[in-house]
Amino acid sequence: MATEKTFYLETFGCQMNAHDSEKVIGTLVHEGYRQVELEQDAGLILYNTCSIRDKAEQKVFNRLNDHKKLYKAGKRFGVLGCVAQQEGEKIFERAPYVSLVSGSASYRKLPEMLARLEDGETRITGLDDRQTEETFETEFTSRQNPYRGYITIIEGCDKFCAYCVVPYTRGKERSRSSSSVLAEARRIADQGYTEIQLLGQNVNSYRDPEGKLNFAELLAAVGQVSGIRRVRFTTSHPRDFTRDIVAAIDAVPTLCDHVHLPVQSGSSRVLKMMAREYTREWYLERIGWLKAAKRPISLSTDIIVGFPGETADDFIQTMDLLQEVEYDCVFGFKYSARPNTPALTMIDTIPEAEKAQRLQVLLDRQREIQRINYSRQIGNIVEVMVEGMNPGRGQIIGRSSQNKPVNFTSSALIAPAPGAYRQVRITGAFPNSLLGEAVQ
Repeated sequence: MATEKTFYLETFGCQMNAHDSEKVIGTLVHEGYRQVELEQDAGLILYNTCSIRDKAEQKVFNRLNDHKKLYKAGKRFGVLGCVAQQEGEKIFERAPYVSLVSGSASYRKLPEMLARLEDGETRITGLDDRQTEETFETEFTSRQNPYRGYITIIEGCDKFCAYCVVPYTRGKERSRSSSSVLAEARRIADQGYTEIQLLGQNVNSYRDPEGKLNFAELLAAVGQVSGIRRVRFTTSHPRDFTRDIVAAIDAVPTLCDHVHLPVQSGSSRVLKMMAREYTREWYLERIGWLKAAKRPISLSTDIIVGFPGETADDFIQTMDLLQEVEYDCVFGFKYSARPNTPALTMIDTIPEAEKAQRLQVLLDRQREIQRINYSRQIGNIVEVMVEGMNPGRGQIIGRSSQNKPVNFTSSALIAPAPGAYRQVRITGAFPNSLLGEAVQ
């Protein structure tokens, strides 16, 4: 009797990595593997990695080190994703018990690599040149999220921002055809999903290989797929954010009223050093379009503090931008040097303590802005999609169309399943979430 093939997969990083893992899981299951919950129960241990920041990368190697003793018990290890593409065969030197190293552009070759692994090979690499026009299609995708279906519409990045490793790990921009995207959206709807999230490193840089639809038109078309009630997209680049995207959100009710538009800095001088390809004024013009929309659109962003050369005045300009835009959510980070990036050649004279202080000041200010923003929701009735339960507090956990977390109670005897929708009256607010009660 053949030994059962089992695997454990842990994912680090963004939603694109999470969706990549769904594709990897589907392929492994198709190849006869069974997923398990614990490393010690798996014959093959896989880590799907992120290298956007140094901490994410170190976490992977720490995890490998923590479990290397399992190698002696016959377990095999694989490193997938961005760290794999970035470090390549150096991973074998740093962690000699790793047998498989594969970047995301090579996942279509996983069946072949698995066969080699089963034949006893100990150093297998799938390091595509990342210039391929092929994307990893989703024939065997095993969707792990019970309420949201992800679709990657564009891979890679051509922007080459000075701080960012993505072009070196994900390669050039490659878009899927609109026909392929819409066919997958219909399959997702047929599987019972009512929310779709379109993904890309720069999702609004989408260029249809068929020449049929631009990004705004594709958004609208996905939003009109029968059975779909919500469509989200992430992450947008300000350089390619066009006015017709706002018009599409206004015209198609299923497009969620939330846009994540990373600014990175409020200083045009720093933006130029970052090679972001836009100015503060350019960015604020797009914010103006969004604020002039027919329905309120929630805004979130990414900000890096302490970029090489950022002065106290540059930081003040970023703080002023926070106050002017009034974001509902900010993901703030201290600058950290990444391999291969142009910023490595810049002189970084800002002490770590100063970076940490700037980040804390920014987050404190943003928390106050969010406290005010969220309190404005009290008394409103919003539609919430259920994501789970918090039994300890007797609350149902969900999310509004504006991507705001909502914790609410209900007098119904049976708790709604993930993916169900409820009308909720907002009764309270915190800086990061809303409280409410279901409206019968």
